[in-house]
Amino acid sequence: MKVHYECASCFLRQSREALDLATDDEDLKMQVTEKINKILCHEFRKGAVSNRIGTKIHRTIKDETGNPDPYHDLREKSDEIAMQFLPQVEKILNNDKSLKNYLKAAIAGNVLDFGALGLESDIEGLVMSTVEKDLSIDHSGKLEMELKKAKNVLYLADNVGEIVFDKLLIKKLHEYDVEVTVALKKDPILNDACMKEALDVGLDEVATLTTTGTDSIGIIYGDISDDFKQEFEDADLVIAKGLGNYEGLTSMELNDKPIFCLLNAKCQPIARDIGVEVGDNVVLKIN
Repeated sequence: MKVHYECASCFLRQSREALDLATDDEDLKMQVTEKINKILCHEFRKGAVSNRIGTKIHRTIKDETGNPDPYHDLREKSDEIAMQFLPQVEKILNNDKSLKNYLKAAIAGNVLDFGALGLESDIEGLVMSTVEKDLSIDHSGKLEMELKKAKNVLYLADNVGEIVFDKLLIKKLHEYDVEVTVALKKDPILNDACMKEALDVGLDEVATLTTTGTDSIGIIYGDISDDFKQEFEDADLVIAKGLGNYEGLTSMELNDKPIFCLLNAKCQPIARDIGVEVGDNVVLKIN
């Protein structure tokens, strides 16, 4: 996805929050902010790819502050929130075992995102309201048809906490007799899920786990490892969670492989790009 005008202020808001999490050194925050402003001045222009700029900014924050995981404490909070609501979500799924309902549950996990929504967001309230909301774009029928043809599925994970709900969907996917590989980030960036968090919630019990080989926000083809490039190419079907993956995939040259994005449109640029309202739930075939 290309940047929209609102993305500039969002980058700065995220940067401030990440810096406050990364260090208490006010002089250092000023120095890093100066570098971030230079990045925006040099790279923020019409046609720029949003997740590329975001990745460069958050790598700069990690490198300059010496803090490899500014969102560490929020990762734990996200897990706690997800586990708190898991019984309620499972109850909803027991009442309706359709694939569409499992997709909605996975999208509800997508609101566990302090990066997109900000640190002051009422994440707890958003989870349950999201799982009960219908899909504004519903390509779940197309996804089900592709699942019946596929042998292996590559599932691109997004945030910590969210993967608790992803686990429920992945269990459902096995009903279609597919093998599922979940791709995680090699190193922390924002609150994206890494291997440790996946193992903590037992994601290895329902899928093969791999990493993208890097810490990019979403997928940046030039950054991912050769091994992951091969896994991406070999997959019969790709299911991608969240905003970063949508931003990255829609900016890549893709072959004819079916790719579906599951997300909550948490900001105006994403909503505008897709053609929905802010807060809408989407199961969207992009390829």
